[in-house]
Amino acid sequence: MNDEALKYAERLVPHSYIELARQARRSNEQEIRLILEHKKIPEQPLEENLIEQWLNEIAQMDSNNFKGNIGVGEREGRIYSSLVARRHSLLSHGIGRSGDIIATQPKAAGSSLLNKLTNELVLDAIHILGLRTVTHALVIPMATGMTMTLCLLTLKKQRPNSRYVLWSRIDQKSCFKSILTANLEPIIIEQIENNNYLQTNIDEFEKQIQQLNPNDICCIISTTSCFAPRAIDNIQSLSNLCKTYSIPHLINNAYGLQSTKIIHEIEQVKRSNGRIDYIVQSTDKNFLVPVGGSIVLTYNSQLFDQLSHAYPGRASITPTTDMFITLLSMGKKGLLDLIEQRKRLFNLFYEKLSQWAKDNNECIISSKQFSPISIAITLKNLLNKDVTELGSMLFTRRISGARVVKLGTKQTIDKYEFINYGAHSSTIQYSYLTIAAAIGIEENDIEIFMKKFDDVYQKLRRNATSDN
Repeated sequence: MNDEALKYAERLVPHSYIELARQARRSNEQEIRLILEHKKIPEQPLEENLIEQWLNEIAQMDSNNFKGNIGVGEREGRIYSSLVARRHSLLSHGIGRSGDIIATQPKAAGSSLLNKLTNELVLDAIHILGLRTVTHALVIPMATGMTMTLCLLTLKKQRPNSRYVLWSRIDQKSCFKSILTANLEPIIIEQIENNNYLQTNIDEFEKQIQQLNPNDICCIISTTSCFAPRAIDNIQSLSNLCKTYSIPHLINNAYGLQSTKIIHEIEQVKRSNGRIDYIVQSTDKNFLVPVGGSIVLTYNSQLFDQLSHAYPGRASITPTTDMFITLLSMGKKGLLDLIEQRKRLFNLFYEKLSQWAKDNNECIISSKQFSPISIAITLKNLLNKDVTELGSMLFTRRISGARVVKLGTKQTIDKYEFINYGAHSSTIQYSYLTIAAAIGIEENDIEIFMKKFDDVYQKLRRNATSDN
């Protein structure tokens, strides 16, 4: 109720009681006003009922929710199921218009406001996490693979004669398939081994650039967040090559926003004037929302506009709404607490696995410094047939996310064959298990994993001994 309605309410309820309600309402309005004014995440989490109330008010700004609205067009935001309407907070028009994903819709002032404000809040979150030089953030209602394709198509339009993408090998299908879907030809640059981890082969990148002709290269794709033992790509050296040869640089930063190390590496590249065009990351992996969205970051207004214009048609507002609710629910404090907790638990997990490896004659084959989220541990004492069994036994014991990489595994994607697929390298020496200490992990998760992993491993190792 507004102030005028509250005056009439005083005829029914004592003034002092209404005044308390009026003050509470003004306090809520002040919190919302500050967010709109400064376009920043609140320091402390907003209460859930206030977020829900605000979201409902935003939805009432869309024409389909106007009382007495008569829609005679082909798309009027009608929703048949009341359950679906509630699930989407009555926001049915989506975001953008046919030619621009950030354009304002005449029928959807509320949805347009939510879209633009959320992009600003995401940018603020990026700055809070440490990428302070980034100037533009865009929530895309597609997961990282298709968003990488959108970025590649945008870059291809700028370089119409280009056909190649120099790709630092990472055995994750969506990244590789994004190149194929964009009808570009990947040039696969294998990793090189160094002190039990895999690193970027910078010399091979420069060799390929010189052989192919820089003008024929659409971009270089580097990866920062990846499964151990692959390390963060040497994005500083790659960005220097991109700058020297005038080649765009696309960073696959899928779940890298949760790592202060990865954030620092990207920020240092930009501060040293290296070239970065787009940085793509997942919403679900970094901000604990459902799968379906990604965030593209850039430092350049022109690149931002070109990308937003490249998305054809309107888009789902769901990933945007999820991010809006989550960032307000976290607040700046909640976000930073989650990042700090993840970092602390990664160190704890690494220490426990290192001690376990020492006790069982296995090895950690990842760098704590250059693989700050994922940890890999050898399985050299298990029979080859038991390696896959380890993964399935863990899964049936409700351990999800642990990945077993079996030596000799082959994988063909389109016409490209990968040896030791999953290991990011054709020359890996051992089968291994990789786990991740990702955002949201709890200390109890680590304790339970260590017990179940040891139980399964010891059982399979006894089988190996008896077979011999």
